[in-house]
Amino acid sequence: MKKILLALILVLSVSFVSTNYVHASIIINSSVITQDSQDEPMMESSDTSAGFTQELKKRFIEGGPGFMGIVLICLILGLAISIERIIYLNMSTTNSNKLTDGVEDALKSGGIEAAKEVCRNTKGPVASIFYQGLDRAKDGVESAEKAVISYGGVQMGQLEKNVSWISLFIALAPMLGFMGTVIGMINAFDRIEAAGDMQPSLVAGGIKIALLTTVFGLIVAIILQVFYNYIVAKIDSIVNDMEDASITLIDILSSQNK
Repeated sequence: MKKILLALILVLSVSFVSTNYVHASIIINSSVITQDSQDEPMMESSDTSAGFTQELKKRFIEGGPGFMGIVLICLILGLAISIERIIYLNMSTTNSNKLTDGVEDALKSGGIEAAKEVCRNTKGPVASIFYQGLDRAKDGVESAEKAVISYGGVQMGQLEKNVSWISLFIALAPMLGFMGTVIGMINAFDRIEAAGDMQPSLVAGGIKIALLTTVFGLIVAIILQVFYNYIVAKIDSIVNDMEDASITLIDILSSQNK
């Protein structure tokens, strides 16, 4: 299922890039034809009337669809993983105090099975850890504690799943931008060498590509970095909650066995 979703995202991103490329090319060509057909230049009016989206498409094409397309794919995949993680983490957030009180009351009134039923009816990793600890409680508090620690590590792995991919895209996007910068500068010097003369018009195009690829790569990295920091902070909050709740559960089981 994940492979199908990843393939679908790749297809959509490629189609989005190609559509933007064609659309922006039509806009640029039509503006050039209009400018040539009139006596007075219309550059200022076209820049004023052009919206942010059209300007973004124009700059995207000027930066080169090759590197810009890869940077855009990094952004799309990074956002897809970030949104999936945010949804998962928000669904994993549990009111630990309420769960702890419910488990303690169930232990007093109905025993282990009643407490396990409370955990079954509660979503989130804390409830899953409680269930595993209660399931081993019949073998003693030490067995329950080992089960809580072991299953807590499993739940931490689930929370941190795919987060490393976001950090990869954060590092990859500006690197691709810098690679486009180097290639743009190489093309600029190739034009100077071919012409045998140093003219601003020969190097302007290459320098523009260099700057645009760098800017877009940094923008992608900044956007994904914000999501990454939020996800890491959310994971830390849930993990701390899991540890506190686990200690409380062991204390409850210890008091029950006295």
